Amino acid sequence: MTSEAIPTASPGQPSSLQVWWRRTTRRRAAYAYLIPAFLVMAIITFYPIAYQFWMSFTDYDISNLRVGSEAPDWVWFKNYLDIFSGDLSRLIPNFSFWRTLAFNLVWTFTNVPVHIVIGVLIAVLLNTEGLWFKRFYRAIYVLPIILPTLVIATVWRNMYDANYGAINQSLAAIGGLFNIPAEVFRIRWFQSLAPPFKWFLPGMPLPLSYYAMLIANIWLGWPFMTIVATGALQSIPKDLYEAASIDGASPRQQFWNITVPLLRPAMVPAAVYGITLTFNLFNFIYFMSGGGPLRQTDILVTTAFNLVNAQHLCGVGAASAFLN
Repeated sequence: MTSEAIPTASPGQPSSLQVWWRRTTRRRAAYAYLIPAFLVMAIITFYPIAYQFWMSFTDYDISNLRVGSEAPDWVWFKNYLDIFSGDLSRLIPNFSFWRTLAFNLVWTFTNVPVHIVIGVLIAVLLNTEGLWFKRFYRAIYVLPIILPTLVIATVWRNMYDANYGAINQSLAAIGGLFNIPAEVFRIRWFQSLAPPFKWFLPGMPLPLSYYAMLIANIWLGWPFMTIVATGALQSIPKDLYEAASIDGASPRQQFWNITVPLLRPAMVPAAVYGITLTFNLFNFIYFMSGGGPLRQTDILVTTAFNLVNAQHLCGVGAASAFLN
């Protein structure tokens, strides 16, 4: 009866102990790199989220911010119930969580698709062979991205000024060519309550300020989509277009059957990023309309900000922010 030989490392090959030690060393090195990043994330991200979650179950207010103050009382789900049921309307006029959520979704999904369409079309146009000053155009459309959103919101709000804004003055100048009085074009973009298009979302009429911000945010959002689409277009082999042209495909067929399918892997993550950014576009909304008129253009993040900073309802504001 023969006994099985104990496997040993052949000459020139590492032993099992050496292999185990190398793997353990690699794991320790990986954890050594990850632990500092995890500690930073724990301090600046995980702890504030956990603290905010705790606050949302208490009656935390501005008095609890003082050092040595008493701990807030537990109210459990009362803050969430007040938000959902609309009981906060007794403290905050025209407050409605469900209308704010609906507007937040409408605002997001009427902006991002337009950003993508315009961004792709301009990228395709600037990718045309033989186009002059191509680099200059690409340098120009990057400007909305590099400028701070606060600056952009302030400039556009001044442009929409009823008396001295560039938009109303331009409309008045065009109307003067047709003998239309200038008073007709003194449009109060952020104060008008009457919806300009009653047929659009009749159950939730959108004020004029929504359309004013939509125009400004389209100008702000399409350059990013153009940059992503331009990078994806430059990775598409030219041979595909040449082969399609030889087979008799028209430019439109080439666009829908070659360009669009090959752009999709790059544009889908860009669309997800655009949806996330637009859904929480606090500084743009806050500095352009402030949520007005009568909170009709409030989004969830501006609502949470107002609950804390204007009403000093920190517990309710934490619950509202957590729902966001």
